[in-house]
Amino acid sequence: MRYFAHLLPGLLLASAACVPLGTPITDPNATGTSQSTPVAAAPTLRYEDATYSPDVRSVQCYVATGQATQVFTPPVVSLAQDLPVTLEFDVLSEQGQRLTARLVHCDADWKPSILTDMQFLSQINEQTITDYRTSVNTKVPYYHYRTQLPRVKISGNYLWVVQTTAGVPVLSRRVLVYDNRVEAFLQPGPIAAGQQRYTMQQLNFGIRYGGYPIVNPAQEVKVVLRQNFRWDNARYNLRPTFVRDAERQLDYQYFNFENAFPGLSEYRFLDLRSFRASGAGVARINPEASPREADLLPEATRNGLAYSQYPDVDGQRVLESREYGTGATNADYLNVTFHLRAPQPAPGPVYVLGALSDWQLREENKLTYNAEAQEYQGRLLLKQGYYNYSYAVGGAAVPNEVYFEGSHQETENQYDLLVYYRPPGTRTDLLIGYSAVAVANAQIIQLNQGR
Repeated sequence: MRYFAHLLPGLLLASAACVPLGTPITDPNATGTSQSTPVAAAPTLRYEDATYSPDVRSVQCYVATGQATQVFTPPVVSLAQDLPVTLEFDVLSEQGQRLTARLVHCDADWKPSILTDMQFLSQINEQTITDYRTSVNTKVPYYHYRTQLPRVKISGNYLWVVQTTAGVPVLSRRVLVYDNRVEAFLQPGPIAAGQQRYTMQQLNFGIRYGGYPIVNPAQEVKVVLRQNFRWDNARYNLRPTFVRDAERQLDYQYFNFENAFPGLSEYRFLDLRSFRASGAGVARINPEASPREADLLPEATRNGLAYSQYPDVDGQRVLESREYGTGATNADYLNVTFHLRAPQPAPGPVYVLGALSDWQLREENKLTYNAEAQEYQGRLLLKQGYYNYSYAVGGAAVPNEVYFEGSHQETENQYDLLVYYRPPGTRTDLLIGYSAVAVANAQIIQLNQGR
């Protein structure tokens, strides 16, 4: 990811139940379809990154750094909030909708805390999203929405919810606000023995709490370890292996791979930024179809192949139109057909995985096996842009990416550590420590934590 600015110079950025989205913004007196048309039960809010309508697309939640690569910055910000967290998304419609946003403070397990709104906010907990624009010269009409996170009072987990005027959730995104009261550090740890030393990446870490009063650190401190800022394969419930009371330090060094991740391979990539020429990974484009269509080059498994190094963006994406520049309102949507060669079916359903699927095994991202062609095929509706992705096999608690992607210890990945603590007499978990690093070839690079 750190090489991406060189890979794409001149980058210009702007970036479940089916229920109606709400009152049209063009008619302030209308009651809205969602209030007048009988529908199935409204979707239940899930405390995770989720979309609740098939019309909501291309959701991006990031820290606005002002850099060309800001969309790759995860929604993790310090309590000072020197840089704002920004949320952008599209609603596929010829008519815009009135939408609002609110925050839900959650504990370390992503369950709603019992705090009142005024305990973590200094304003009314409902923002009307007024920054919206219609798409321009696109075959698929949509409205592009943009808003920023309000300033909060305390650290912790926040669920950012966008909803209709009737209170029906449209999308939700997890946001982390940290207040570094302890020192969290990560370092690559060697895999003890066996084949795993060539395929796994292990992160030893520790917490120094000399300047912060923790009553029972071994039991009361909670940590979460993530790879590439993902929640689907994060490591939870990790307990310290050593407690150094004299040094006021907790050490986490395991021997059974509790803190190890498959290194995988660098992510596959796809360039859909132009209709006039086929980008990387694209076999052909049909610009006359409505929506436009793109057929991708056939791909094959990478499991068992040697490691190949090339720049990637760790599963993320950037939305952009080469013809018109801005991806916010000028980029169009395409029906994109994937082809994955496989002489025999995988041991479970196969999905396209990445930020394009919110790192979830969604039904719309599922591929179908064509026995005659001996390949998996599937079609996704994607906005113009540059995408990273992988192929994953479902059926287990954690998606199996190794089956098609292989795994290598040398692969560049990013890791971050979240440290939670609930002080005595308080009613929620605070995020008192945060650290992020990049790891490649057993080398570690400290990432910026000053946001």
